[in-house]
This record gives sequence, structure tokens and C-alpha cells, in this order.
Amino acid sequence: MAKGKNSLRKSGNAAMLIMGILLFLISLLTLFKAPSNELWILAILVTEYGHGFALLSLLVAYLLFRANARKRAFALLPAIAAVLFVTPLFRALPVAANLSDQITRAFGEFHNPEAETAYGRTAPLSIVDLFTGISRPDIPPERFVYKTVAGQSLAMDVYRPPQGQGPFPCVVVIHGGAWRSGSTRQLYELNEYLAGRGYVVAAITYRLAPRWKFPAQIEDVRDAVRFVQEHADTLNIDPQRLVLLGRSAGAHLALLAGYTAADPAIRGVVSFYGPPDLVYGWNHPANPRVINTHKVLRDFIGGSPDELSEPYRQASPIHFVNPLTPPTLLIHGTRDELVRIQQSRQLAAKLAEQRVRHVFIELPYATHGCDFRLAGPSGQISTYAIERFLAAVMQ
Repeated sequence: MAKGKNSLRKSGNAAMLIMGILLFLISLLTLFKAPSNELWILAILVTEYGHGFALLSLLVAYLLFRANARKRAFALLPAIAAVLFVTPLFRALPVAANLSDQITRAFGEFHNPEAETAYGRTAPLSIVDLFTGISRPDIPPERFVYKTVAGQSLAMDVYRPPQGQGPFPCVVVIHGGAWRSGSTRQLYELNEYLAGRGYVVAAITYRLAPRWKFPAQIEDVRDAVRFVQEHADTLNIDPQRLVLLGRSAGAHLALLAGYTAADPAIRGVVSFYGPPDLVYGWNHPANPRVINTHKVLRDFIGGSPDELSEPYRQASPIHFVNPLTPPTLLIHGTRDELVRIQQSRQLAAKLAEQRVRHVFIELPYATHGCDFRLAGPSGQISTYAIERFLAAVMQ
């Protein structure tokens, strides 16, 4: 019996040791860019759920420390991992501390009088909300078909505010997915939250590469915006108060649509880690083990910049920045493995050069897709910024 117990104890200790080593290796993703697509996805979890990983690491460290007095040194690895796992949170704190002043300097103090008081961010970052989540209404979206092309129906999901009379300002949300995947339901939690704050949200889809090449995607976005404006009464929106919001490839389309529309009804654009210069993207590709940038761009545009220089120029929002460009909110992580942070830095510089009102939030710990969890550090910071940006530009 004693032998059996000792064997079980040794097996348990070995399992704890293996877990401690794994946690330490995973924690390195808080410091270094992910070398593969699978580890990039894990890096998103690590940076946005770091507090949870840290607690698990401390538990493993404690169990290893208690397990064997002669092998207490093994507890050091998960203890170090716990420290590394909380570094994204500590690196987010200075961004959060400066965020309100940063937005106020760009846009002044604005509040949305139509917002439902049951929801809303009182601070850019709350430790409590990391564990409890962010309150938002449960809103089933209404499905509309805004366009049919070659037998393919293109849909938008519309989220309506649960309170208020309207007409409401509208946020058009464009999904990411390298122009070749994605859906209207991508990261829908923000759509529900914004609806709870007094905005109609229209989350749209568009024709996908490689079957459909540029400019099909931007044509679809423009048609979706036109649909929203032409059906303003049905949707209960103010057609003169629109903002375009996109992630990754969707951010690219939001920027391009907003910057080329010459429509004062488009009051602003929100870009989550979007690529505004596709030639730069071609010349500075991502790690091919994470994403094959050249293949993605060939599928989208139809060739390389050398082969199709004019389509690349027409597809790059940075070339259309001028003094009348809509106000812009840029959100990007410095550790982005798919779209380099320099893309947003260059766009921010161009916006400043043309005296376009903008805010650029650079997240020093974050990777591509960092906003996937509304209550994570990036999700909280970006939600706070978006809410205040919308209140400012929708006046």
C-alpha cells in the first residue's frame, strides 16, 4: 500500500513538474513574438488572460514547493512564469492612465446623452472586470440582406439599442480574416455593448478572396453603407451619423471606405491593427509560419505590387489621407505578428501631417487580435476609447 501511495505521489510530482515547465515556456510568449500560427493564437490568450495563467502558475509553484524539500528549486520555474504572465497587465496600466487625457486632447470632453446608464466604462482598465467581465445587454441581432451578387447573399446583423426612441447614430462593423474568411458574428460582444450605449450596430460581411478580387470587397462595404443610409427609417438610425469600425482586413476596408467616400455622414473610422499600406505589407511580410503575407495579398489583389502597382495604390488607404479625412482611432499592439505596428505608426504620422484629428493607441504588450476578450486588458482599453471616440465624433 505504501509503495502504491509513493508511486502515485511521484507521478503527481512529475505531472506538476511538467506543468511547471510548460507554463514557463508559455509565459515566454509575453516577451517574444510567436513563431507559428498556433502559438500566435496561444499568445492572444496569454496576454489577455495573463491573470488567470498567473494564478495557475502560483498554484503549481506552491504544490512543487510542498512536494519535496530536496526539489524545491523546481518551483522556481512556475514562479517566474507567474511574474511574466502579469507583465502584460502592468504594461497596460500606463496606457490606461494616460488614455483619458489623450482622447480629451484630441477631441475634447464629450458624452453620449443617448447612452443607457446600465452599461458603460467609468475607467479604461478595471482589475475587477478582468475576473467578472464587462456588463452588456443580450441583444439578438436582426438579419438583413443588403446585396446579392452572382447568387450570393451578403448579410448584415443589426443590433438595436434596448432603450431610447432614436433615431440613433450607427456603427458599421467590418470583420477581419485576411479578406478570405470571417463572419458577421466575429467578436460580437462589442456590438452588444455599443448597442447598450445607444448605437445601432450593423455588422456586415463581404465577398471573400480568392474567388473575389479587389475591388469587390470595398464595393460591398460601400453598398452596405448605402443600404444603411437608404433604410434609415427601417433601422431607426440617423443617416448623417455613421462610423466605420473594422479589425485587420476589415480595418483596411473601413479605412479605405471612410477615406475615399467624401461623405460628411461618415463621422469617423476605427481601425484595429489594420494595414493602410499594402505595398509596405508586401515588402515587410509576416513570419510565413504565422501567415503567408504574399499569398494573402496575391489572393486579394491578384498579384504582386510589381505586377499590379495601380491596384495596390488604389487599395492602400494611406494614399487618400487629406485634410478632409474623417477623424480616426487607431488601436495596434507593438508585438503584432501579422500586421506590423509600423503600419499604424505611418498612418498616424500621415494623419498628423494633414492635421486630421486622431488618436493612436499603441499597446506595448499586445498581439494581433488582442481585443478578442472584451474584459481583457486590451478589450477594456479599446472599449473605453471607442466609446469616447464615438461620443465625440457623433455630435
